Amino acid sequence: MALLSLSLPRSAVHSLPERRHVVMAGLVLGLFAVVLLSLGLGAVRIPVGDAVAVLAEGLGLSAAKSVPDQLRLVLLHIRLPRTLLAALAGAGLAVSGAALQGLFRNPLADPGLIGVSSGAALAAATTIVFGGMLFSGLPPELLPYLLPLGAFGGGLIAVLLAYRLASGHGQTDVATLLLAGVALNAIAGAGIGLLIFASDDQQLRDLNFWMLGSVAGANWSALLPALAFLVLPLLALPFLGRALNALLLGETEAAHLGFRVERAKKFILLLAALATGAAVALCGVIGFVGLVVPHLVRLVAGPDHRFLLPASALLGAALLLLADLLARTLVLPAELPIGIVTSCVGGPFFLWMLLRQRARGGGALC
Repeated sequence: MALLSLSLPRSAVHSLPERRHVVMAGLVLGLFAVVLLSLGLGAVRIPVGDAVAVLAEGLGLSAAKSVPDQLRLVLLHIRLPRTLLAALAGAGLAVSGAALQGLFRNPLADPGLIGVSSGAALAAATTIVFGGMLFSGLPPELLPYLLPLGAFGGGLIAVLLAYRLASGHGQTDVATLLLAGVALNAIAGAGIGLLIFASDDQQLRDLNFWMLGSVAGANWSALLPALAFLVLPLLALPFLGRALNALLLGETEAAHLGFRVERAKKFILLLAALATGAAVALCGVIGFVGLVVPHLVRLVAGPDHRFLLPASALLGAALLLLADLLARTLVLPAELPIGIVTSCVGGPFFLWMLLRQRARGGGALC
């Protein structure tokens, strides 16, 4: 069974291009609607017309109505950076999950299961606990970039270790890859536990809040590292779609088709680690997005990575925005960690997808 194939009727195969156009248009419109909901709903409700007016003014357009200063401040300094950060993080996690699934030809190879998220989490926790001591001499303007850089380095080291352990004789063993991910997750969990034990009260609060996942602390200064570390993978990974399609046939076949396989693999690993590390550093540990979002797109529109990667980015952004919206509106005036919402919703949903696929006789969800 091809791990990333999708069984479709012949009539559906012929209509895939038209379906993809419809799906992409629906994803763009859906993301736009979710962005408006995210900007408007919360402890302070902002009417859609007021939100559009403020955004129009920010773009240099004349607004049709005046907006109260309180709503303007809430929108520009709280809701808008939070919305952009959640959208970027969701898109980064989803596109890195889709890329890793294609690279390893395994629908379970998301950033969490193969240790990328855990490695990024361990490095980010180390930065939180010991960053003040290790980097006290750095200029203040560089401090916001330490956490994303540390998480990126940890995620990259983890994925390179997993890939090295699972590769041999020009092939990647899927079972070894997943076992290596389990081992790396256990090691990283132990390291994070030691850091929690060694942290002071303030660091412990930061670690607990951060490990459950949240975009509550989003501001424009936090958004700058997000733009630097998340936009590059989001723009670059779709250009590797043809290489990922060729890798689905096998590394030898991809080389025969003219692709430089080793260079493509290194670029994919680097960009996926960059996106995951930045998302973990800025929003904490958030599961489900990188695993399930590519499946949803693949079930609807097939496994072509030229479409799968940008579509996964759009859907991942919309789903994480919805999760954040639920996290901050379900228990007002308190707020749930976003990682709890994604796990509670995503885990049962993924099990339902597995059972549905097995009932159709399709075996594994792929």
